[in-house]
Amino acid sequence: MPDEILVTRGLTKVFHLGLRRRRVVAVQGLDLSVERGEIYGFLGPNGAGKSTTIKMLMGLITPTSGEASIFGQPIGATRARAHLGFLPENPYFHDFLTPEQLLAFAGRLGGLSSSTLAERIPRLLDLVGLGKARKMPLRRFSKGMVQRAGIAQALVGDPALVVLDEPMSGLDPIGRKDVREVIFRLKEEGKTVFFSSHILPDVEAICDRVGLMLHGRLREQGRLDELLTARARAVDVIAEAIPASLAASFRERAMRSLPKGNGWALTFSEEAEADEAVRALVLGGARIVSVARHRETLEDLFMRKADEAGAAHARGEESASA
Repeated sequence: MPDEILVTRGLTKVFHLGLRRRRVVAVQGLDLSVERGEIYGFLGPNGAGKSTTIKMLMGLITPTSGEASIFGQPIGATRARAHLGFLPENPYFHDFLTPEQLLAFAGRLGGLSSSTLAERIPRLLDLVGLGKARKMPLRRFSKGMVQRAGIAQALVGDPALVVLDEPMSGLDPIGRKDVREVIFRLKEEGKTVFFSSHILPDVEAICDRVGLMLHGRLREQGRLDELLTARARAVDVIAEAIPASLAASFRERAMRSLPKGNGWALTFSEEAEADEAVRALVLGGARIVSVARHRETLEDLFMRKADEAGAAHARGEESASA
């Protein structure tokens, strides 16, 4: 049985806002599990409840109901926090500090000795790609460099579980690539990474499992190969030297047809239609250049579940909206 190191059961957070104490359910009935050694992507749009969930897990706010545990200990327990590293969304550090000083400060707060920090800080700065900037004040850092420094401070206690809240938000492609590489390195070192994001390609590229949050509820959880349908959502067939009679027929039957070089690019919505078209084209003397089947992506899953959740929310089926 997988070793689950982070588990929630029925975790719920309700806020009461404004003078009228308007009731807002930010997270409702969250049942989630994270297994040792995996990269878990906590996915959802802005306002879905991701950061609220993470703040509850970190002990920064108190759940309204439900329970959660980390390493078998209740959230907030000292024994659980001893093996936990955390990077909040949009971290702020004293900008007069250098990365070395930031990590030394964080390490001493965590009770680490000077000798341990002297060995660990250079290694962590090299891990996140800041070895050559260790003496540079943070005020001179780009946002991507600050994120990497933040990841290093989350690792200074050598945690088994690293929680990152929107670590790639606002970064350019190079910065996002750097953070992805750091997350891969953490997995190689045997650490478990739980990170939230609304950037779908990053989640799809690096995660072992994902959880999809919409309207404060966990809509899906599992491995991507389990969640994404195997059936092709479209098939592109590119063929050349198509006889005129066949060309006219398939342009009418295809979902989309576009001229392509000396032939046509035909898109079919069903694999069976595409297979039939390929057979007919070959028998008719056409030359098949390529056949590309487009499987469901994480973006397709996200939009499909968002539509379902939005429809349920509009019908008033969500008790969270009560």
